[in-house]
Amino acid sequence: MASQLRPAALVCAAALAALAPAAALSAPDAALETKFDGLIDPAEMGGWMKTMSAEPIHVGAPHNRRNAEMTLAQFRSWGWDARIETFWVLYPTPKEVALELVEGRGAPFRATLSEAPVPGDESSSRTRDQLPAYVAFQGDGEATAPLVYVNYGMPADYEALERLGVSVKGKIVIARYGAGWRGLKPKLAQDHGAVGAIIYSDPRDDGYAVDDPYPKGAARPPQGFQRGSVADMTLFPGDPTTPGYGSTKDARRVAREDSPTILKIPTLPIGYGDAQVLLASLDGPVAPASFRGSLPITYHVGGGDGGARVRLKVASDWSLKPAHNVIATLKGRERPDEWVVRGNHRDGWVFGATDPISGHVAMMGEAKALGALAKTGWRPKRTIVYASWDAEEPMLLGSTEWAETHAAELKAKALVYINSDSNGRGFLSVGGSHALQRFVNQVAADVADPQTGVSVRDRLRAALAVAAAEQPGNTRAAALGRIAADPTRDLPIEALGSGSDYSAFLQNLGLASLNVGFGGEGESGGVYHSAYDTYEHHSRFVDPGHAYAGALARVTGRMVIRLADAEVPVQRYGDFADTVAGYLDEVKRLADGKREEAAARTRLLAIGAYRLADDPTIPRSDPAPLPASPQLDFAPLDGAVARLRTSAAAFDQALAAKGPGLAPARRKALDAVLLRQEQRLLRDRGLPFRPWYRNMIYAPGRFTGYGAKTLPGVREAIEERRFEDARAYIVLTAEALNDYAAGLDAATAVLNGG
Repeated sequence: MASQLRPAALVCAAALAALAPAAALSAPDAALETKFDGLIDPAEMGGWMKTMSAEPIHVGAPHNRRNAEMTLAQFRSWGWDARIETFWVLYPTPKEVALELVEGRGAPFRATLSEAPVPGDESSSRTRDQLPAYVAFQGDGEATAPLVYVNYGMPADYEALERLGVSVKGKIVIARYGAGWRGLKPKLAQDHGAVGAIIYSDPRDDGYAVDDPYPKGAARPPQGFQRGSVADMTLFPGDPTTPGYGSTKDARRVAREDSPTILKIPTLPIGYGDAQVLLASLDGPVAPASFRGSLPITYHVGGGDGGARVRLKVASDWSLKPAHNVIATLKGRERPDEWVVRGNHRDGWVFGATDPISGHVAMMGEAKALGALAKTGWRPKRTIVYASWDAEEPMLLGSTEWAETHAAELKAKALVYINSDSNGRGFLSVGGSHALQRFVNQVAADVADPQTGVSVRDRLRAALAVAAAEQPGNTRAAALGRIAADPTRDLPIEALGSGSDYSAFLQNLGLASLNVGFGGEGESGGVYHSAYDTYEHHSRFVDPGHAYAGALARVTGRMVIRLADAEVPVQRYGDFADTVAGYLDEVKRLADGKREEAAARTRLLAIGAYRLADDPTIPRSDPAPLPASPQLDFAPLDGAVARLRTSAAAFDQALAAKGPGLAPARRKALDAVLLRQEQRLLRDRGLPFRPWYRNMIYAPGRFTGYGAKTLPGVREAIEERRFEDARAYIVLTAEALNDYAAGLDAATAVLNGG
């Protein structure tokens, strides 16, 4: 499910005030890490990938089960205490799919809804067990209706259509992938009254406008389409019928028709070869410039009574399927009840070589190396738990159900969750809990980039500096370039939204989390979630030689070793405090911008400016007026952020001064205080409309899906002009930050002898 990695993605625009690096409180075991590096074998990882991606690996597929058993056997052979933990999850698979153009230019036309093998790719010829074009958790049904093109199908696109006088009520929409998460497209169509949805990949975004189509190049071929889940993950991930608790075989279940995350309208994905026929049949206004892709047609929006009509049908098997998580443990010798948890999912939509096996084989390489170190006498101080997740692609099912089942134990024992997913050639990408930002930089400084030989941190630093020089008008790039140009400053990490298995740990349980990967140079977007995400494509275009699988293993393996063996906390809370202060500044500017936007629209409507500015030959209506935006009182958040910065600075200073000489009993007391520190960011009320998401600092956006929203209760309320919610969540978020500061004060007291 992983969203695509960005080339300069150890970054977060708001976290621009990193502290100057301080000396490490406890030096890593260089000899141990050198041994670990010597045990990492990228060629072996490539062999595992070839085996694991040889046949389709969707949930319930025979090869998926074989991969679980293979992973289990390997963990055990490497010395881990391993088991398979099975959950029974609702996972619909298609029994019948159909899409036809029944009226309009080019009719009759039937979409193929399958992906033909391509020359030179042996994997793509293995069509047995492949699922056809479909998206999981759409609404079964059949509809015949006029077709309307809605661009990316995001809220702004519906506003543009409304101005053109085009309604989708009672229609079938066709949207292109991009600009927002897949599941929002049919959901917003459904909310606007559509009876069906089609999603296609435009060549402008990942086809021939980007690169030569596969197999000549890495880009999406005309018949390639993107499968995926369209469940309303922004409400909650996991099994739609077991909200908030584990999907065990005998679990009580919500009726499918009553689950709020399952959509109601039939939806199918198609390739741009089929989409061109449908789009060329549309009448109505010429599409606005922002709607136009790279197909060799004139884009129209449709909507006319005499235009194109399509028939769409989806019928699914809604039975429960087994999800086999492989859970492996190396028990800690000193603190067995403190856990470092590491995971990567194992299921894919078809062959899944890049997504997810590229990350999974790196994790396997780490596990083998750690097992080998254990056999030679090393044992971690804390317990290490490795998880090979199943059923991530449909809706983060495997990890979420496991986390919900073991929630109490995880909240009592887990120090951190480290995730990876897709991996490719290029630059290091890390997102997560900002108290770990300094720790991430220290690790990144000690791993060599496979292509250049410098550290992966220094290569990223160079990329950020160059990007700033080449984009002088880009304020974000310029700010990051200033950080990159100063070797005394840490590179900031991203905030996490959703799209991979960290979600339940960070946003529901309140556990410190990191998501790690490489990308930006290897090209995988063109085969994302298609039958062309194969060993052949990955080995040629994404990570030749699997060198960056080795780099990922060395980065995440170091993280695991250092966290498991750390004598004193690795967190630097000043980084978190500075980051949150940056987020608060953003939210204040957002509130000012919304107020100015509403006032400007009121003025323009009053003088008839939209009517005068519009082309008189294209009938358009005025945009709706915006409600006035009141002044918001940010004093509670201002006070909470000020207190947080003071408390964080006091803790960081006390740890630097007294941490190295801390007596064992006091170290244990300090760990006990900090174990639940990140959980202080949770509020039981959760976020508006979606109480499962309880973290007041990090969440996926309601209208971005994978993309993060920071200070989400406040930020989204302002964006959506829900000003009473904004006032309420200013207070709730301030409460969470004050609670977090109180935890730091307690930890500082321990350091100071209290």
